[in-house]
Amino acid sequence: MEDFEAFRGDLLAHCYRMLGSYHEAEDLVQETLLRAWRAAERYDPARSSRRTWLHRIATNACLTALEGRARRPLPSGLGPAGDDPLVPLKPDLDIAWLQPFPDDPAAAAERRCGLRLAFVAALQLLSARQRAILLLREVLELTAAEVAEALGTTVAAVNSGLQRARAALHAAGPALEELRDPADPGERALIERYLAAFEAADVPGLTRLLADDVILEMPPVPLWLVGHAHYGAFMERVFAMRGPGWRLRVVAANGGPALATYAPDPATGGVRAHSVQVFAVRDGLIRHNVTFADPAVFGLFGLPADTVPR
Repeated sequence: MEDFEAFRGDLLAHCYRMLGSYHEAEDLVQETLLRAWRAAERYDPARSSRRTWLHRIATNACLTALEGRARRPLPSGLGPAGDDPLVPLKPDLDIAWLQPFPDDPAAAAERRCGLRLAFVAALQLLSARQRAILLLREVLELTAAEVAEALGTTVAAVNSGLQRARAALHAAGPALEELRDPADPGERALIERYLAAFEAADVPGLTRLLADDVILEMPPVPLWLVGHAHYGAFMERVFAMRGPGWRLRVVAANGGPALATYAPDPATGGVRAHSVQVFAVRDGLIRHNVTFADPAVFGLFGLPADTVPR
């Protein structure tokens, strides 16, 4: 079992890409390790590496779990962008939303590959089997023969499925660019400047850090906005409603820096967990902010609900 435990992080990232849920990925990894332990005597190192064998078990466990399941979207996957930053914010708790992935910035680059939210959200457009083929071939870089054996199919079917998966992602946008998109070298510094502007309730300072076509999403609210003008107007609204005194902390999520955001709590004079903001940065500007406006998300990061740990 100890030999298998060394692969837990890789398996967790793989199951998350397949499922779009961190909680479900944890459960499937545990199931994978249990299956592997029970079948350890049947493992043949002459046929595949231990890594490939474990990912084969994990992938098939995920395919079983995905049977009959609806995809996990972000708001941008449900309809057109909104045009009113002042519209009432109504959470839709009936939707199983895509979750963030709390990761380790010191983890190996191959483990963090393909964790960007834009890529994981785009995977939700694929059938479960196409998703598996694309991840096994493009992220784990298994051969077509290895994938065919893992999925109980033919090399021709794998190649055909990969073609269809890539075409579907290409039609949906530049999601494949996120697969091995190198981190912006100034990403951490930019997010820290955003943190300082946010804590100062400095909306002009925030908007200077945004691309003109920046996207803001706020699951479980199905609204999403495009453009730094809409973004700025929305932030003016936030500070008008909640006031100053926000406190933020840099965390790591989906292959890059993110912010855990604590809102002022007039009842206690302190702060309360509000949201986790996950960013996409390119060319020195924020291109995308997915704000998971659900305090329950803080549990994924091991963060408390009412203080800002330093």
